[in-house]
Amino acid sequence: MWDWNYTWEILPQLLKVVPITIAVTIAAFILASVLGVPLALAKQSKNRWLSLPVSAIADFIRKTPLIIQLFVLVFVLPKSLGLTLSPFVAGMIGLGIHYSTYLSEVYRSGIEAVPKGQWEASIALNFTKANTWLRIILPQSIPPTIPVMGNYLIVMFKETPTLSAITLVELLMTAKTLGSTSFQYVEVLTLVGAIFLALSYPSALMVRALERRMQAREGSTAVK
Repeated sequence: MWDWNYTWEILPQLLKVVPITIAVTIAAFILASVLGVPLALAKQSKNRWLSLPVSAIADFIRKTPLIIQLFVLVFVLPKSLGLTLSPFVAGMIGLGIHYSTYLSEVYRSGIEAVPKGQWEASIALNFTKANTWLRIILPQSIPPTIPVMGNYLIVMFKETPTLSAITLVELLMTAKTLGSTSFQYVEVLTLVGAIFLALSYPSALMVRALERRMQAREGSTAVK
């Protein structure tokens, strides 16, 4: 039977850790967004000594489980390098590095979508490679990828329960603690699912609205 008294009793405890879940997601997303740019540029490089190793490392990170990478950060680094990270920092770095490989592919698709005429125009205007990337290519390639990046932000938010494996006190970790005390897992886990839905669904609607706006802007630009 559903226990409403217990539900109202534990709800404040679950809501108390929501800011931690949101904070680690945003911090990891910022890190992923920043790291994704040099990864994408390195993959696009004509220098194979740069592009091949970077592509291999990115593929390795993308194709191995996130939880193993988190365990390396928390349990391997302290023993091998003497570097101890807090669960929050380790979770932020682990999520950020893992999803930077995905965002690099998003950036790469945006770069490849830039018309070749833009590259030719930069050469005709005698732009340096740095100016070409910073003033022509990146400003045109990144805006169309924003809706996709928003989707990855939501995915990262839903990945935060994985961080309970490294003892980060987020929603799932708190739910496990409450459940192990009362053995009333139905109420606890249902509330966790409801909280994730309440936070992620509006975000998904915002991403869709942003995507429609970007498509409408591209359509009006094409008409002009």
